[in-house]
Amino acid sequence: MSGAGPRIALLGFSIECNRFAPTAARADFRVWLEGEAILADARSRAPGALGEMPGFVRAMDKAGAWQPRPVLLTMAEPNGPVEHPLFAEMMAIWRQGLEALRGQVDGIYCVLHGAGLTTELDDPEGALQALVREVLGQGVPLVCSYDLHANVSDGMVRDCDAFVGYRTNPHLDMRERGAESAGLLRRLMAGERFHRAFRRLPIVAPTVSQLTSEGPYAEVINLGQAQANALGPKKIANVSVMGGFAYGDTPFNGFAIIVTGPDKPACEALADELAKAAWERRARFVAKLTSLRESVERALTSEVPLCFADVADNPGGGGRGNTMYILEAFHKAGVQDAIFGIIHDPALAAEAHALGGGAKFTARFNRDAAKGFSKPFTAEARVEALSDGKVTGRRGIFANTAIELGPTAALRIGGIVVVVVSRRTQCADPAFLEHLGLDIGAAKVVVVKSRGHFRGGFDEFFSAQRIVEVDVPGLTSPVLDRFEWKKLPRPVLPLDPETRWTPR
Repeated sequence: MSGAGPRIALLGFSIECNRFAPTAARADFRVWLEGEAILADARSRAPGALGEMPGFVRAMDKAGAWQPRPVLLTMAEPNGPVEHPLFAEMMAIWRQGLEALRGQVDGIYCVLHGAGLTTELDDPEGALQALVREVLGQGVPLVCSYDLHANVSDGMVRDCDAFVGYRTNPHLDMRERGAESAGLLRRLMAGERFHRAFRRLPIVAPTVSQLTSEGPYAEVINLGQAQANALGPKKIANVSVMGGFAYGDTPFNGFAIIVTGPDKPACEALADELAKAAWERRARFVAKLTSLRESVERALTSEVPLCFADVADNPGGGGRGNTMYILEAFHKAGVQDAIFGIIHDPALAAEAHALGGGAKFTARFNRDAAKGFSKPFTAEARVEALSDGKVTGRRGIFANTAIELGPTAALRIGGIVVVVVSRRTQCADPAFLEHLGLDIGAAKVVVVKSRGHFRGGFDEFFSAQRIVEVDVPGLTSPVLDRFEWKKLPRPVLPLDPETRWTPR
């Protein structure tokens, strides 16, 4: 190890892929950072990258001298499978960068999502980890951090020395997990060796059942943390309970538990205990949604403000962010004092900008995307506000993150103000609405295209009791029997009631 501190390779690939969504191209990667740009972004006041890399870099900076060796970090909004030639281009950059570092690094940190796909690969994260091992060897410690929606392959667990998954959903702990990764890497570079115990169960939990504030998933995570704390760091270094991402539709989908630590028997025993705890709760991993008809009634009659979540068209899970089911129904019913955010429709946003503030016109939604669930909708509108869409997140998953929504418009359609953006993003942060001058606190109804991350951003306005998850069609519907699964392992809960599982 160098006298100027350990030499650490930095790289990452983070995208959650919905097999049923359109493919992801180069333009879909909002973060593409090579070399020193990774460090400049991580150390900035409002990084473009999500929190893992900034958390890791700042923890390493705080702990003492070190020598970063940044290669390539790419991140995209959840989407369909990545076009394989694009991923091959990334792999070539990673290979070239790693080969230049062969024999010159003491550790490696890799930011991964764990639910990636390409048009040819079910496990691109596993492929990247295998590349790291091929080039730098087994002896250099590798720590990888993952989203808790990862679909965990055998290779992902095998080809790292420490597996670090998020613990919160909404994801409010990304920086903490990056910092934790830095601490574990320093332990590994100091000579410790970790065992990884891995269990996968035949449970593909609907996304709405994976909240970590309460419910079955929260209970298993909390049990794991309590047991890890009781056993102590000399036995258990990390407990990661991964809910998975159903729409990845991979052969290794399933609720997964990975326990990392110095004490193999303790890791194996705790993995068994948590697997049993998850199985005991299997009947509770179901979607409980509210029909569109009942949602309209509640929007019209509720005496308290309500937040309606369009969980089936969540851009944070690959949804296109432009289905009209809720907007059309609320508009037809005459819902008043409502804010609807956010619709992805670049053509409509461009037209509003061309017309200017105050203009009245016929708003034609989905004129360029009328396929699948993205049906056209037309209504008379007034341009209430315009912006360039450059926003710094205020709360939740995007807090202190620089986000570009592209040309953005607030359009009044009857009693509803609709926010239209040019870059597809889930409505997880109040700033996406507030930067247009909209007062969320004064609205009686707020509709968000988001599955769960909005809960971490809008919780100052809406308690859990005032959130309504609406049952409408879409690419991210939590009603899993609406999809034609091709690779999902069967039988699996909740799709197959006859599913059985026994402990090791």
